[in-house]
Amino acid sequence: MPLVLMTDARKADWAAAARRLPRGSVVVVRGQDSKKRLALAETLYGIAPLLIADDPALAARIGAAGLHLPEKRMKEAAHWRARFPHWIVTSSAHSLRALMGAHALDAVFLSPVFATTSHNGAKPLTPLRAAFIAGHAPVPVYALGGVTAQNAARLAPSFSGIAAISSLIP
Repeated sequence: MPLVLMTDARKADWAAAARRLPRGSVVVVRGQDSKKRLALAETLYGIAPLLIADDPALAARIGAAGLHLPEKRMKEAAHWRARFPHWIVTSSAHSLRALMGAHALDAVFLSPVFATTSHNGAKPLTPLRAAFIAGHAPVPVYALGGVTAQNAARLAPSFSGIAAISSLIP
């Protein structure tokens, strides 16, 4: 099952994590601080294909493989696809209703499937509910949120892959 490494603001050896990914994996470069996001993207460029989160200008500037949009910007996918037809365009989603607007995307990251420390207090969808949602999606769906090597086996075949943070960093 393909893997996606999602970065966040924590100090971690993201380059080492990216190098450990199996062939065909992708890294989504996220972060609120634009300077830190740029530095991280430059560090990771060439290690694995990069999707830049919520920053199309940076994605174009560094020659990223694509763009990752937050759920609230999912409707922009068709615009960015028209401007950059070679890009992979993804988005986050947190419900079945959100996924119904995903037609112009290449994939969606459905979260949180399990309880996760990166979004404390967020109610997990549960593997059963998440599988139901993924099974009705118009595009491939990746499970995100609290996914570990131990609980990944609980994910249904309706998922196209797994996206993770903590379980993929050394």
